[in-house]
Amino acid sequence: MRWKSHAPYIFALALAGLSGGVLAAVAGDSAAFASDSATVTSDSAAASRIPAGASAEYPPTRALPPSESLPPASPLPPSGVLSPTTSPAPYRGFPALFAPGTAAAAARGPADIPDEEGLLHHGEDGSDGIPILANNIILAFYGQPNSKRMGILGEYSKEDLARLLKGYQKLYEDAAGDTGVVDAYYLIYGTCWPGGEIGYLKDSVVKDYIDYAAEQGMLVFIDQQIGKYPVADAVKRLLPFLKYPNVHLALDPEWRTTSPMKEVGTISADELNTAQSIIEDYLDSQHIPGVKMLVVHQFNMRMIEGREKVRANFERVLLVHTADGFGPPALKRSTYAYNALASNMPIKGFKLFFKTTVPGAGYDDPLLKPEEVLALNPEPRIVIYQ
Repeated sequence: MRWKSHAPYIFALALAGLSGGVLAAVAGDSAAFASDSATVTSDSAAASRIPAGASAEYPPTRALPPSESLPPASPLPPSGVLSPTTSPAPYRGFPALFAPGTAAAAARGPADIPDEEGLLHHGEDGSDGIPILANNIILAFYGQPNSKRMGILGEYSKEDLARLLKGYQKLYEDAAGDTGVVDAYYLIYGTCWPGGEIGYLKDSVVKDYIDYAAEQGMLVFIDQQIGKYPVADAVKRLLPFLKYPNVHLALDPEWRTTSPMKEVGTISADELNTAQSIIEDYLDSQHIPGVKMLVVHQFNMRMIEGREKVRANFERVLLVHTADGFGPPALKRSTYAYNALASNMPIKGFKLFFKTTVPGAGYDDPLLKPEEVLALNPEPRIVIYQ
């Protein structure tokens, strides 16, 4: 099953105290899972990345290598439309390492990170404290708990997933040195169906994961695939979950479409800026403390139109620009390098795809090892496994 060709992982997973069945799957004994996998036939078409009959435009386009330039900038936005700041972003209580003004220098060497006192801002809006990404990498398992076709979250119980994450956490801690590693569940909450309708995960299921994650010291990301609806509406559907301290949000532009699996969707920079503004206003109006992350995915040029206009300087919202898409290491690195060109979104994430038995589903071959992932420039702060 998964990880068959990644023997170095087995030792760390065993250290995590995995059950015999899970460890057997890691070691390559997938026979016990064969009959179970064969029964999965009715999940949404959004489950696999390249189904039979998908259009030729679907596979990720070749990302630009670092030596190539970005496409010409879009015309300046009309008056009143948010545009990126040219001064260091005023992240509340966040290291200068991630301010746009220092991103390029940080890529060349150690950044000037303030001491603890310098990181803390004391205000009346409840947003005191240091965002978790200031000192940590987040390691997440992705999927839809009710679907074995949509990622690892549907293949194991939340308890086994937590133990499995501990094994990967050990590998990343060894590779990351002094940087901490925080585990997370990454839930597909809204799934795009043909025609652009959205099927939602039951709120009771989401709450079950949130509560268990809190007990384990883990985070939860709630991901929305958007479909045919306005981005603002998609974000508003997620807002009530922000009352939980360990919950953060995600948007996947790939699925902002009425033809999932046949075309790659699109959001605009203005829509993404508006989404962040909606989140920040909600946090303030509901007196919810802290800084919340918003992950946005990209693996080709069309997914975020006018991305040079995206703001990443909201005080209560931390935007994480994440490289998505499966493939061999060269393509993965190229996609990440293309995302890295967007220095106005300095905090980056990286997504990996386990090998899967789902017919037509893509995966990374071979899967990059933790030390290879952390060698990407800039170093990704969120690492997601599907």
